[in-house]
Amino acid sequence: MLLKPDILSRLSSLELRAKKIVEGFISGLHKSPYHGFSVEFAEHRPYNPGDDFKHIDWKQYGKKERFYVKQYEEETNLRCYVLLDTSSSMLFKHFGEWTKLRYGIHYAASLLYLMHRQRDACGLISFSSGIESFIPAKGTYAHLRQIYLELEKELMRENAASHQKRTTATAQVIHEVAERLNHRSLVVIITDLFEQVDKHYALVSALKHLRHRKHEVLLFNTLERKSERQLDFLDNKFVFEDMETGAELEVMPAQIKEDYISKVEEHLKKFKMACSEFEIDFEEMDTESGFDTALLAYLNKRRRLG
Repeated sequence: MLLKPDILSRLSSLELRAKKIVEGFISGLHKSPYHGFSVEFAEHRPYNPGDDFKHIDWKQYGKKERFYVKQYEEETNLRCYVLLDTSSSMLFKHFGEWTKLRYGIHYAASLLYLMHRQRDACGLISFSSGIESFIPAKGTYAHLRQIYLELEKELMRENAASHQKRTTATAQVIHEVAERLNHRSLVVIITDLFEQVDKHYALVSALKHLRHRKHEVLLFNTLERKSERQLDFLDNKFVFEDMETGAELEVMPAQIKEDYISKVEEHLKKFKMACSEFEIDFEEMDTESGFDTALLAYLNKRRRLG
């Protein structure tokens, strides 16, 4: 995140913030060891035999001595869906400036900007205990604006949502999505995986369902690492509240920290192995870190798909 959250928040629209995030990311790519990484934002694509000559861009030919065809709004390369978890647990923050939901929304907006510029059709599905909104994948700019408006609504709901408990049923939602998507798609899931451990087996089954339907899957586990993975709290007594049920538990973090970290790592290892077995890409996304690593993970996935 080259721009700090407080600076990004001053920008008027989510679309503008997404654009700034992506532009900063691309600028960083060109200055990094990834220099030369292909990010095709072109309004053109290489000429293929059978393409109508009237669509050739002769200015591009004059510059590069290669034939390029102008692309139009209806031309798309891939269908992409962003599944965004909007449950109450996504409202958590402790050390970070942004909640997991606000971070996830900005990452989703940036992904959508990338997808559109690459002429991919993109859609949005927000969910908690069920599907909250389902916007089918299309490639037009007007459609992208509709998706941004929906994400803006989620940002406005962020404060109000803290008074309305939204539970999570990720596995159930993914099964439904797998049945509803009729065309092979890249499905990018943004969630904090905040569910009971036994339900993670159901989640793996749902992800397998997506793969069985020939969809590509990229799963982003959104978290605040310092608190949720490292339990890095002061040596005091804390009352932890389940943000989805309201249940409370009094804990001395220092007393359970070692055992907690060990059990979390063991569980994550099993979950990652299950994802790997079914060729499901799993990435962790820390809300106190920049978007660059997560955006690069998407681009790597996108490049492998051709």
